[in-house]
Amino acid sequence: MAEKLKFYGWGLLAVLFALDFINMGFPYYGATVINGYMIRQIPMTRSTLGLGFTFINLAVGFAAVLVAITLLKIGLRLTFVLGSAIICAGALFMGLYAYKPWHYLVAFGIVIGVGISFATLVPATTAVTRWFRRWRGRAMGVAVSASGFAGLLVSPFLDKMLRTAGGNWRAGWEIVAGAAVVAGILAAIFVRESPESMGQLPDGLPAEEQKRPSRTDKLATKHAWTAGQAYGTIAYWLIAVAGITATYPFFFLVAHWILRLRGAGISSANAAWAMGVFTFGTLVGRWLGGIVMDFMNSRLAYVLGMCVYFVASYLAVIVTGDALMVAYVAALLFGGAYGWTFTCTSTITAHYFGPKAFPKLYGTMTLLVSVIASPAGYVGGRIFDTYHSYTRAFELNCVLVAVGIIAIIFAAMPTPRSAVASTAAVQQVAS
Repeated sequence: MAEKLKFYGWGLLAVLFALDFINMGFPYYGATVINGYMIRQIPMTRSTLGLGFTFINLAVGFAAVLVAITLLKIGLRLTFVLGSAIICAGALFMGLYAYKPWHYLVAFGIVIGVGISFATLVPATTAVTRWFRRWRGRAMGVAVSASGFAGLLVSPFLDKMLRTAGGNWRAGWEIVAGAAVVAGILAAIFVRESPESMGQLPDGLPAEEQKRPSRTDKLATKHAWTAGQAYGTIAYWLIAVAGITATYPFFFLVAHWILRLRGAGISSANAAWAMGVFTFGTLVGRWLGGIVMDFMNSRLAYVLGMCVYFVASYLAVIVTGDALMVAYVAALLFGGAYGWTFTCTSTITAHYFGPKAFPKLYGTMTLLVSVIASPAGYVGGRIFDTYHSYTRAFELNCVLVAVGIIAIIFAAMPTPRSAVASTAAVQQVAS
Protein backbone atom coordinates (compact mmCIF):
# COMPACT_ATOMS: atom_id res chain seq x y z
CA MET A 1 0.00 0.00 0.00
CA ALA A 2 1.40 3.37 -1.03
CA GLU A 3 2.44 5.64 1.82
CA LYS A 4 0.14 8.60 2.32
CA LEU A 5 1.77 11.87 1.30
CA LYS A 6 2.54 14.31 4.09
CA PHE A 7 0.46 17.49 3.89
CA TYR A 8 2.37 19.79 1.55
CA GLY A 9 0.75 22.99 2.83
CA TRP A 10 3.24 23.46 5.67
CA GLY A 11 6.19 23.06 3.32
CA LEU A 12 4.56 25.45 0.87
CA LEU A 13 4.15 27.92 3.72
CA ALA A 14 7.93 27.87 4.22
CA VAL A 15 8.41 28.55 0.50
CA LEU A 16 5.93 31.45 0.60
CA PHE A 17 7.83 32.82 3.60
CA ALA A 18 11.09 32.72 1.63
CA LEU A 19 9.51 34.38 -1.41
CA ASP A 20 8.09 37.20 0.72
CA PHE A 21 11.49 37.63 2.39
CA ILE A 22 13.20 38.15 -0.95
CA ASN A 23 10.62 39.72 -3.27
CA MET A 24 9.27 42.24 -0.76
CA GLY A 25 12.16 42.58 1.67
CA PHE A 26 14.99 43.36 -0.75
CA PRO A 27 13.43 45.70 -3.34
CA TYR A 28 10.96 47.52 -1.05
CA TYR A 29 12.50 47.72 2.42
CA GLY A 30 16.01 47.62 1.04
CA ALA A 31 15.19 50.67 -1.06
CA THR A 32 14.68 52.76 2.07
CA VAL A 33 18.43 52.45 2.65
CA ILE A 34 19.61 52.43 -0.97
CA ASN A 35 17.60 55.51 -1.90
CA GLY A 36 18.99 57.37 1.10
CA TYR A 37 22.43 57.11 -0.54
CA MET A 38 21.08 57.62 -4.06
CA ILE A 39 19.64 61.04 -3.21
CA ARG A 40 23.19 62.29 -2.55
CA GLN A 41 24.20 61.57 -6.16
CA ILE A 42 20.89 62.11 -7.97
CA PRO A 43 19.67 65.41 -6.53
CA MET A 44 15.92 65.49 -5.86
CA THR A 45 13.51 66.98 -3.34
CA ARG A 46 12.01 64.97 -0.51
CA SER A 47 8.71 65.19 -2.40
CA THR A 48 10.26 63.48 -5.44
CA LEU A 49 11.84 60.81 -3.27
CA GLY A 50 8.47 60.22 -1.63
CA LEU A 51 6.83 60.20 -5.06
CA GLY A 52 8.90 57.13 -5.95
CA PHE A 53 7.27 55.25 -3.08
CA THR A 54 3.90 56.62 -4.15
CA PHE A 55 4.52 55.24 -7.64
CA ILE A 56 5.60 51.82 -6.38
CA ASN A 57 2.49 51.54 -4.22
CA LEU A 58 0.32 52.61 -7.17
CA ALA A 59 2.03 50.06 -9.41
CA VAL A 60 1.45 47.28 -6.89
CA GLY A 61 -2.22 48.22 -6.75
CA PHE A 62 -2.90 48.70 -10.46
CA ALA A 63 -1.08 45.48 -11.32
CA ALA A 64 -3.01 43.49 -8.70
CA VAL A 65 -6.08 43.10 -10.92
CA LEU A 66 -3.86 41.82 -13.73
CA VAL A 67 -2.17 39.49 -11.25
CA ALA A 68 -5.55 38.02 -10.29
CA ILE A 69 -6.28 37.30 -13.97
CA THR A 70 -2.79 35.89 -14.49
CA LEU A 71 -3.23 33.53 -11.55
CA LEU A 72 -6.30 32.03 -13.19
CA LYS A 73 -4.56 31.80 -16.59
CA ILE A 74 -1.07 30.47 -15.80
CA GLY A 75 -1.25 29.52 -12.11
CA LEU A 76 0.59 30.40 -8.92
CA ARG A 77 4.01 29.06 -9.85
CA LEU A 78 4.51 30.96 -13.11
CA THR A 79 3.01 34.12 -11.63
CA PHE A 80 5.66 34.10 -8.89
CA VAL A 81 8.43 33.46 -11.46
CA LEU A 82 7.20 36.29 -13.68
CA GLY A 83 7.16 38.70 -10.74
CA SER A 84 10.72 37.82 -9.73
CA ALA A 85 11.89 38.37 -13.32
CA ILE A 86 10.32 41.82 -13.43
CA ILE A 87 11.93 42.80 -10.11
CA CYS A 88 15.29 41.63 -11.42
CA ALA A 89 14.92 43.73 -14.58
CA GLY A 90 14.00 46.88 -12.66
CA ALA A 91 16.82 46.42 -10.15
CA LEU A 92 19.38 45.93 -12.93
CA PHE A 93 18.22 49.14 -14.61
CA MET A 94 18.63 51.02 -11.33
CA GLY A 95 22.04 49.51 -10.70
CA LEU A 96 23.49 49.87 -14.17
CA TYR A 97 21.85 52.84 -15.82
CA ALA A 98 19.67 55.18 -13.72
CA TYR A 99 21.11 58.68 -13.25
CA LYS A 100 18.10 61.01 -13.43
CA PRO A 101 15.10 61.42 -11.11
CA TRP A 102 12.68 60.17 -13.77
CA HIS A 103 14.76 57.01 -14.18
CA TYR A 104 14.24 56.37 -10.48
CA LEU A 105 10.50 57.03 -10.73
CA VAL A 106 10.03 54.68 -13.67
CA ALA A 107 12.36 51.81 -12.73
CA PHE A 108 11.79 51.78 -8.98
CA GLY A 109 8.31 53.25 -8.85
CA ILE A 110 6.70 51.40 -11.75
CA VAL A 111 8.73 48.41 -12.97
CA ILE A 112 9.76 47.10 -9.56
CA GLY A 113 6.29 47.89 -8.21
CA VAL A 114 4.67 45.70 -10.86
CA GLY A 115 7.15 42.94 -10.10
CA ILE A 116 6.37 43.06 -6.38
CA SER A 117 2.66 42.80 -7.17
CA PHE A 118 3.20 39.65 -9.23
CA ALA A 119 5.63 38.09 -6.76
CA THR A 120 4.11 38.70 -3.32
CA LEU A 121 0.72 39.72 -1.95
CA VAL A 122 -2.03 38.41 -4.21
CA PRO A 123 -0.43 35.07 -5.18
CA ALA A 124 0.82 34.40 -1.63
CA THR A 125 -2.53 35.08 0.04
CA THR A 126 -4.34 33.15 -2.68
CA ALA A 127 -2.12 30.15 -1.99
CA VAL A 128 -2.87 30.33 1.75
CA THR A 129 -6.61 30.67 1.11
CA ARG A 130 -6.57 27.54 -1.06
CA TRP A 131 -4.43 25.41 1.25
CA PHE A 132 -5.81 26.41 4.66
CA ARG A 133 -9.17 27.06 6.31
CA ARG A 134 -9.07 26.20 10.03
CA TRP A 135 -5.59 27.64 10.43
CA ARG A 136 -5.93 30.27 7.73
CA GLY A 137 -5.23 33.25 9.99
CA ARG A 138 -1.93 32.06 11.39
CA ALA A 139 -0.89 30.63 8.00
CA MET A 140 -1.64 34.00 6.41
CA GLY A 141 0.42 35.74 9.08
CA VAL A 142 3.41 33.47 8.48
CA ALA A 143 3.27 33.62 4.67
CA VAL A 144 3.39 37.41 4.48
CA SER A 145 5.57 38.13 7.51
CA ALA A 146 9.01 37.30 6.17
CA SER A 147 9.56 40.81 4.83
CA GLY A 148 9.69 41.81 8.50
CA PHE A 149 12.74 39.60 8.94
CA ALA A 150 14.11 41.00 5.71
CA GLY A 151 13.68 44.55 6.94
CA LEU A 152 15.47 43.72 10.18
CA LEU A 153 18.33 41.98 8.39
CA VAL A 154 18.49 43.54 4.93
CA SER A 155 18.34 47.24 5.89
CA PRO A 156 21.38 47.16 8.23
CA PHE A 157 23.19 44.76 5.89
CA LEU A 158 22.74 47.01 2.87
CA ASP A 159 23.66 50.10 4.88
CA LYS A 160 26.90 48.44 5.97
CA MET A 161 27.64 47.22 2.44
CA LEU A 162 27.04 50.66 0.93
CA ARG A 163 29.11 52.44 3.58
CA THR A 164 31.93 49.95 2.94
CA ALA A 165 31.58 50.65 -0.79
CA GLY A 166 31.90 54.37 -0.19
CA GLY A 167 28.20 55.05 -0.69
CA ASN A 168 27.96 53.19 -4.01
CA TRP A 169 24.18 52.72 -4.03
CA ARG A 170 24.24 50.93 -7.39
CA ALA A 171 25.83 47.90 -5.74
CA GLY A 172 22.74 47.67 -3.56
CA TRP A 173 20.46 47.29 -6.57
CA GLU A 174 22.75 44.65 -8.04
CA ILE A 175 22.29 42.67 -4.81
CA VAL A 176 18.51 43.07 -5.14
CA ALA A 177 18.66 41.72 -8.72
CA GLY A 178 20.58 38.64 -7.64
CA ALA A 179 18.15 37.97 -4.81
CA ALA A 180 15.22 38.12 -7.26
CA VAL A 181 16.85 35.41 -9.40
CA VAL A 182 17.05 33.15 -6.34
CA ALA A 183 13.36 33.77 -5.61
CA GLY A 184 12.36 32.84 -9.15
CA ILE A 185 14.22 29.54 -8.90
CA LEU A 186 12.57 28.72 -5.56
CA ALA A 187 9.11 29.41 -6.96
CA ALA A 188 9.70 27.33 -10.08
CA ILE A 189 10.77 24.30 -8.07
CA PHE A 190 8.56 24.32 -4.98
CA VAL A 191 5.26 26.21 -5.49
CA ARG A 192 2.15 24.01 -5.92
CA GLU A 193 -1.27 25.22 -7.07
CA SER A 194 -3.71 23.67 -4.59
CA PRO A 195 -4.12 20.70 -2.22
CA GLU A 196 -6.45 19.07 -4.76
CA SER A 197 -3.67 19.11 -7.36
CA MET A 198 -1.71 16.78 -5.06
CA GLY A 199 -4.65 14.62 -3.99
CA GLN A 200 -4.92 16.38 -0.63
CA LEU A 201 -7.49 18.57 1.15
CA PRO A 202 -7.23 21.95 2.94
CA ASP A 203 -5.36 21.82 6.28
CA GLY A 204 -4.30 18.25 5.49
CA LEU A 205 -7.41 16.87 7.17
CA PRO A 206 -9.24 13.78 5.83
CA ALA A 207 -12.64 14.18 4.18
CA GLU A 208 -14.60 13.06 7.24
CA GLU A 209 -12.80 15.61 9.42
CA GLN A 210 -13.50 18.36 6.90
CA LYS A 211 -17.24 17.90 7.50
CA ARG A 212 -17.07 18.12 11.29
CA PRO A 213 -18.04 21.46 12.87
CA SER A 214 -15.19 23.62 14.16
CA ARG A 215 -14.70 27.07 15.67
CA THR A 216 -13.76 28.32 12.20
CA ASP A 217 -17.36 27.81 11.06
CA LYS A 218 -18.36 30.87 13.09
CA LEU A 219 -15.56 32.93 11.59
CA ALA A 220 -15.47 31.77 7.97
CA THR A 221 -18.20 31.27 5.40
CA LYS A 222 -18.94 27.93 3.75
CA HIS A 223 -20.91 29.63 0.98
CA ALA A 224 -19.27 29.63 -2.46
CA TRP A 225 -19.40 33.37 -3.02
CA THR A 226 -18.75 34.80 -6.46
CA ALA A 227 -16.82 38.03 -6.85
CA GLY A 228 -19.93 39.75 -8.19
CA GLN A 229 -21.95 38.79 -5.12
CA ALA A 230 -19.21 40.02 -2.79
CA TYR A 231 -18.94 43.35 -4.60
CA GLY A 232 -22.63 43.83 -3.85
CA THR A 233 -22.13 43.69 -0.08
CA ILE A 234 -21.46 46.70 2.15
CA ALA A 235 -19.02 44.64 4.22
CA TYR A 236 -16.54 44.26 1.36
CA TRP A 237 -16.28 48.02 0.81
CA LEU A 238 -16.01 48.76 4.52
CA ILE A 239 -13.11 46.30 4.76
CA ALA A 240 -11.50 48.16 1.86
CA VAL A 241 -11.88 51.47 3.71
CA ALA A 242 -10.26 49.97 6.80
CA GLY A 243 -7.46 48.52 4.67
CA ILE A 244 -6.77 51.91 3.09
CA THR A 245 -6.61 53.80 6.37
CA ALA A 246 -4.45 51.09 7.98
CA THR A 247 -1.99 51.16 5.07
CA TYR A 248 -1.58 54.93 4.65
CA PRO A 249 0.58 55.34 7.81
CA PHE A 250 2.77 52.45 6.68
CA PHE A 251 3.38 53.95 3.23
CA PHE A 252 4.23 57.26 4.86
CA LEU A 253 6.67 55.74 7.32
CA VAL A 254 8.50 53.63 4.72
CA ALA A 255 9.22 56.76 2.71
CA HIS A 256 10.11 59.14 5.55
CA TRP A 257 11.03 57.30 8.77
CA ILE A 258 14.80 57.34 8.22
CA LEU A 259 14.66 61.00 7.19
CA ARG A 260 12.53 61.82 10.25
CA LEU A 261 15.09 60.19 12.54
CA ARG A 262 18.08 61.81 10.86
CA GLY A 263 16.31 65.16 11.21
CA ALA A 264 15.92 64.47 14.93
CA GLY A 265 19.70 64.02 15.25
CA ILE A 266 19.90 60.22 15.07
CA SER A 267 22.82 58.79 13.09
CA SER A 268 22.46 57.05 9.75
CA ALA A 269 23.42 53.68 11.23
CA ASN A 270 20.94 53.96 14.11
CA ALA A 271 18.22 55.17 11.76
CA ALA A 272 18.79 52.10 9.60
CA TRP A 273 18.48 49.90 12.69
CA ALA A 274 15.25 51.70 13.57
CA MET A 275 13.93 50.88 10.12
CA GLY A 276 14.93 47.30 10.78
CA VAL A 277 12.98 47.37 14.05
CA PHE A 278 10.01 48.80 12.14
CA THR A 279 10.00 45.96 9.64
CA PHE A 280 10.55 43.43 12.43
CA GLY A 281 7.44 44.90 14.03
CA THR A 282 5.49 44.09 10.89
CA LEU A 283 6.59 40.48 11.35
CA VAL A 284 5.43 40.31 14.96
CA GLY A 285 2.18 42.08 14.08
CA ARG A 286 1.38 39.72 11.22
CA TRP A 287 1.92 36.69 13.42
CA LEU A 288 -0.17 38.04 16.28
CA GLY A 289 -2.90 39.28 13.96
CA GLY A 290 -3.05 35.90 12.26
CA ILE A 291 -3.27 33.99 15.53
CA VAL A 292 -6.11 36.06 16.96
CA MET A 293 -8.02 35.89 13.65
CA ASP A 294 -8.29 32.11 14.11
CA PHE A 295 -10.36 32.40 17.28
CA MET A 296 -11.46 36.03 17.84
CA ASN A 297 -14.20 38.04 16.14
CA SER A 298 -12.56 39.48 13.03
CA ARG A 299 -13.69 43.05 13.61
CA LEU A 300 -12.49 43.14 17.22
CA ALA A 301 -9.10 41.78 16.18
CA TYR A 302 -8.87 44.45 13.49
CA VAL A 303 -9.74 47.32 15.85
CA LEU A 304 -7.15 46.21 18.41
CA GLY A 305 -4.43 46.40 15.77
CA MET A 306 -5.57 49.82 14.55
CA CYS A 307 -5.43 51.33 18.05
CA VAL A 308 -1.67 50.70 18.28
CA TYR A 309 -1.16 53.39 15.63
CA PHE A 310 -2.20 56.13 18.06
CA VAL A 311 0.56 55.33 20.56
CA ALA A 312 3.13 54.90 17.79
CA SER A 313 2.30 58.29 16.25
CA TYR A 314 2.69 60.09 19.58
CA LEU A 315 6.12 58.55 20.14
CA ALA A 316 7.19 59.39 16.59
CA VAL A 317 6.36 63.06 17.17
CA ILE A 318 8.33 63.40 20.44
CA VAL A 319 11.45 61.43 19.42
CA THR A 320 14.75 63.32 19.74
CA GLY A 321 18.39 62.57 19.08
CA ASP A 322 19.05 61.62 22.70
CA ALA A 323 15.97 59.36 22.92
CA LEU A 324 16.98 56.47 20.70
CA MET A 325 14.84 53.97 22.62
CA VAL A 326 11.74 56.07 21.90
CA ALA A 327 12.55 55.82 18.20
CA TYR A 328 12.90 52.05 18.43
CA VAL A 329 9.64 51.61 20.36
CA ALA A 330 7.77 53.88 17.93
CA ALA A 331 9.16 51.88 15.00
CA LEU A 332 8.19 48.57 16.62
CA LEU A 333 4.63 49.75 17.30
CA PHE A 334 4.18 51.23 13.83
CA GLY A 335 5.34 48.00 12.26
CA GLY A 336 3.21 45.92 14.62
CA ALA A 337 0.08 47.94 13.87
CA TYR A 338 0.53 47.61 10.13
CA GLY A 339 1.45 43.92 10.22
CA TRP A 340 -1.52 43.11 12.46
CA THR A 341 -4.05 44.97 10.30
CA PHE A 342 -2.51 43.70 7.06
CA THR A 343 -3.10 40.09 8.10
CA CYS A 344 -6.60 41.00 9.28
CA THR A 345 -7.46 42.56 5.91
CA SER A 346 -6.56 39.50 3.85
CA THR A 347 -7.91 36.99 6.39
CA ILE A 348 -11.25 38.71 6.94
CA THR A 349 -11.73 38.87 3.16
CA ALA A 350 -11.01 35.14 2.88
CA HIS A 351 -13.22 34.34 5.89
CA TYR A 352 -16.17 36.38 4.63
CA PHE A 353 -16.12 35.32 0.97
CA GLY A 354 -14.15 32.05 0.63
CA PRO A 355 -11.32 30.81 -1.65
CA LYS A 356 -13.19 30.79 -4.97
CA ALA A 357 -13.78 34.53 -5.13
CA PHE A 358 -10.66 35.51 -3.17
CA PRO A 359 -8.16 36.20 -6.02
CA LYS A 360 -10.42 38.75 -7.72
CA LEU A 361 -11.64 40.25 -4.47
CA TYR A 362 -8.18 40.63 -2.98
CA GLY A 363 -6.77 41.85 -6.28
CA THR A 364 -9.41 44.58 -6.38
CA MET A 365 -8.83 45.41 -2.73
CA THR A 366 -5.09 45.63 -3.26
CA LEU A 367 -5.76 48.04 -6.13
CA LEU A 368 -8.01 50.22 -3.98
CA VAL A 369 -5.68 50.19 -0.97
CA SER A 370 -2.54 50.86 -2.99
CA VAL A 371 -4.01 53.58 -5.19
CA ILE A 372 -5.83 55.52 -2.49
CA ALA A 373 -3.16 55.14 0.21
CA SER A 374 -0.21 55.57 -2.13
CA PRO A 375 -0.02 59.39 -1.97
CA ALA A 376 1.17 59.00 1.63
CA GLY A 377 4.84 59.30 0.69
CA TYR A 378 4.26 62.37 -1.46
CA VAL A 379 1.82 64.00 0.95
CA GLY A 380 4.21 63.46 3.85
CA GLY A 381 7.00 65.06 1.84
CA ARG A 382 4.81 68.04 0.94
CA ILE A 383 3.84 68.53 4.59
CA PHE A 384 7.51 68.54 5.55
CA ASP A 385 8.45 70.91 2.72
CA THR A 386 5.67 73.28 3.86
CA TYR A 387 6.03 73.14 7.66
CA HIS A 388 9.61 71.83 7.98
CA SER A 389 8.23 69.23 10.36
CA TYR A 390 6.51 65.84 10.18
CA THR A 391 4.19 66.50 13.14
CA ARG A 392 1.10 67.30 11.08
CA ALA A 393 1.75 64.25 8.90
CA PHE A 394 1.54 62.01 11.97
CA GLU A 395 -1.62 63.82 13.07
CA LEU A 396 -3.18 63.08 9.67
CA ASN A 397 -2.31 59.40 10.16
CA CYS A 398 -4.30 59.34 13.40
CA VAL A 399 -7.37 60.92 11.80
CA LEU A 400 -7.39 58.32 9.03
CA VAL A 401 -6.95 55.46 11.51
CA ALA A 402 -10.01 56.68 13.42
CA VAL A 403 -12.03 56.57 10.19
CA GLY A 404 -10.84 53.00 9.59
CA ILE A 405 -11.89 51.89 13.05
CA ILE A 406 -15.41 53.19 12.45
CA ALA A 407 -15.57 51.41 9.07
CA ILE A 408 -14.48 48.01 10.36
CA ILE A 409 -16.85 48.16 13.33
CA PHE A 410 -19.77 48.18 10.88
CA ALA A 411 -18.30 45.51 8.56
CA ALA A 412 -20.32 42.53 9.84
CA MET A 413 -20.06 39.19 8.04
CA PRO A 414 -22.61 39.27 5.19
CA THR A 415 -25.27 36.60 4.70
CA PRO A 416 -25.72 35.25 1.16
CA ARG A 417 -29.02 36.29 -0.42
CA SER A 418 -29.84 32.67 -1.14
CA ALA A 419 -29.54 31.86 2.55
CA VAL A 420 -31.72 34.82 3.48
CA ALA A 421 -34.36 33.77 0.97
CA SER A 422 -34.24 30.16 2.21
CA THR A 423 -34.69 31.27 5.83
CA ALA A 424 -37.60 33.51 4.89
CA ALA A 425 -39.29 30.66 3.01
CA VAL A 426 -38.92 28.33 5.99
CA GLN A 427 -40.37 30.94 8.31
CA GLN A 428 -43.30 31.51 5.94
CA VAL A 429 -44.07 27.78 5.80
CA ALA A 430 -43.85 27.48 9.57
CA SER A 431 -46.26 30.34 10.06
